Amino acid sequence: MPGSINEFKASFRKEIARPNKFDVKIPVPLTLIPYVNNAKSLNYRCENASLPGRNMATTEQKIGSNPVEKYPYLSTFTDIDLTFIVDDDMNQKVFFDAWLNFVNPQYNYNFRYKENYSTVITVNQYDVTNQISYSVNLYDAYPVAVNPLSLDWSLDGYHKLVVTFAYTYWQNNSLQSYGMQLVDAGLAYVADMAGGLGGSAIGGLGQAGNALPSALSSSSPDPDQAINPYSEEALRERTTNII
Repeated sequence: MPGSINEFKASFRKEIARPNKFDVKIPVPLTLIPYVNNAKSLNYRCENASLPGRNMATTEQKIGSNPVEKYPYLSTFTDIDLTFIVDDDMNQKVFFDAWLNFVNPQYNYNFRYKENYSTVITVNQYDVTNQISYSVNLYDAYPVAVNPLSLDWSLDGYHKLVVTFAYTYWQNNSLQSYGMQLVDAGLAYVADMAGGLGGSAIGGLGQAGNALPSALSSSSPDPDQAINPYSEEALRERTTNII
C-alpha cells in the first residue's frame, strides 16, 4: 500500500539541492596566457551549466530462440554547454574566439595537438550552506563551438554566449567516489575468485562460500578409497616389493 503523508514529509528532512548554487572553473591553457586578462571573470560570468552524464553504447545479440539481449561495449560522454554573460568590452567573446583559433588557426587551418589547448574544467554544486556537495572534473576539455550572438534593435537585455565543450571523460572528485572505486575493485576480485557473481549480492556471497568446500574436497583423498596399510592388499604389495 502507498506510504502515509507523514512518511512522505519525513523523507524531506534534508534540504533539496538547488540548481542555482554552482560555479564553473576554467583554467586557462598555457598557450593562451596572452588572453588571461580576458578570462579572469569567466568563473563569475557562467550563468548556465550542467553536471555531465554518461551513456553506454550497446550491441544486440541473439542466441537461438532466446530473446534479444543488449551488451555494453563503450562508454560515451556527451558534450557540455556553458552559457556566459558577456561584458560590454566583449572580453569573453574575444577569449573564446582566440581559443578556437589556436585549435585551428585561420592562417593555415592546420589543427594543433590537443595537449596544447585542452584543460581541466571543474563544475561545483553547493549546498544551502555554501559548501561543495558535488564536484566533477572534465578532463581534456576544449571548446568545439562558439555560438553566434544575436543582434536586434528591439532587444534590451544582455549578450549570452553559449560555448560547447568536448572532453575525454569526467570524474567525481568526492571521497565517496574514491571509496566506490575501491569497492568496485574488491568486488571484481571476489568475482574472479568465485567464477562470477550473478544475481543478488547475497547470492554471490553464497556462491563464493559454496565454492570453498568444493575446492577443499577435490584436493583431499576420499576416505572410502584410501588403502588401509594393514589390509591384505597392502601386505601383499609390500611382500612383492621385498622379493
